[in-house]
Amino acid sequence: CQSREGRRMNRPDPADKFVGIQLSPISFVDEGVEAVLDTLQHRVGVNVLMLGTVSWLGLKSGRSISHALDGWPDHGVPEPYQMRGGAYFEPDPRFYRDTFMADYRSRDPEFAGKDILKMVVPAAHARGMKVYVELMEPFFKYAGHGSAAAVEIPTLPQAMEVDALGRLSGEPSTSNPGYRTWIHSMIEDQVRNHDIDGLMWCNERNSPLDTLIQGGCPGDFSASSRAEAQARGIDVEACRRACLAMYDFMQEAAAGKSFADGALITFVRTLLANPEMLVWEKFWLERNKDLDRELFGLVKWCKPKMPFGLNVWNRNHFNILRRAQWPWAEQTNYADFVKPITYQHQAGEVWAKELGFFRHTILRDFEPGEATTALFRILGLNEAPWEQLVGAGMDPDTYVAGQCADAVRGVEGKAKVYMGIGIDAPRSRPDTAKMTTDIAYRSVMATYRAGGHGVVLAPNYASMHLTHLDGVAQALTELGLK
Repeated sequence: CQSREGRRMNRPDPADKFVGIQLSPISFVDEGVEAVLDTLQHRVGVNVLMLGTVSWLGLKSGRSISHALDGWPDHGVPEPYQMRGGAYFEPDPRFYRDTFMADYRSRDPEFAGKDILKMVVPAAHARGMKVYVELMEPFFKYAGHGSAAAVEIPTLPQAMEVDALGRLSGEPSTSNPGYRTWIHSMIEDQVRNHDIDGLMWCNERNSPLDTLIQGGCPGDFSASSRAEAQARGIDVEACRRACLAMYDFMQEAAAGKSFADGALITFVRTLLANPEMLVWEKFWLERNKDLDRELFGLVKWCKPKMPFGLNVWNRNHFNILRRAQWPWAEQTNYADFVKPITYQHQAGEVWAKELGFFRHTILRDFEPGEATTALFRILGLNEAPWEQLVGAGMDPDTYVAGQCADAVRGVEGKAKVYMGIGIDAPRSRPDTAKMTTDIAYRSVMATYRAGGHGVVLAPNYASMHLTHLDGVAQALTELGLK
């Protein structure tokens, strides 16, 4: 097969076709189940639906959240949707006896009397399409953009993380027994009670160092997290004091305090003087990964042949700390597939935000162009220079292909790589690159050229323009997959 750029590649096997798309439940209410399936199967060539079933996030379960910049898509209902969030299927109370979150059914009036899994799964299976459940943790940290204005779950604040200053934070602690049990129960409920074909899990938590670099005070020092750390032989109070010392430095750096040796050297000096900060970072990281591992085991216990995959944050390849902390080979121990997020047209904006965290503190002595050039070299990125990056985005032939090749090499044949292709990923800046049909086409072609096993169109069908999805259809046709 030869693309219009003249690049040759091996023709993928249609028997192994995996063309997924992330969908919000509201699309099936707005457009009708059969109409959505017709469009995705016949116009685009999708054969796997990745359905958001539990969310309080507009990006996952709502309509377009960037319509002010991009206009409403050419399908669906062109009106804002203020979701209340929760479960868009009917939870089975038998699974929630040991958790305080037994009643989390969505109160959205649009879903009264509706169970999205019962609506979609039989209809999809009748067409030979698969249905995966798609979930993202933390479930409650987002505000605005059509997300739930408030989470209507009694006593949830009692499960929140506690930061090093002793304050409740805005996210539930994954060490809290009730919250962790709820996650287990919510997934077991769906896997056992519904004829789904797989599950994709996304973990987008910020580590203590992540939190510090973004200007926050690190956690989690809740009672349950403390108890787990002490059981592992960790001096929790020494770690908390180290976190506070690092927090004080970061606050001073962000406020513009002058350091004789510059902010970066002073950061390293402060970290070396407070090694317990790294002890706490390692404890937090392993505890965070434990949840992913537990869910993999839970799914395999219920249905051994059901695929379990990881939706992998693009910050993992934009942030040098996260790049070191989340190696691909390790993730294959608890994932059948990985989906690297590469929302190419939006990527320049995402990079600018990520670099901004560092430039306010430890890299504040560097010009953005200098920092970008150096970090690109370290991270293996080859994209437009800083001053053009937001407006240009990242090129599918370098960015998508490069990240796909990295992931394929990293998983060492132990997991499938399904590239997360951004189709109208939300923009928050008017100067951010716009999505085009050509970007969609070249992103799909770049995936297969780099050895990827499939694609997942993301983040939400409700925001995608069908004319852009036509680029996906063109690529799939050329590849013999449509």
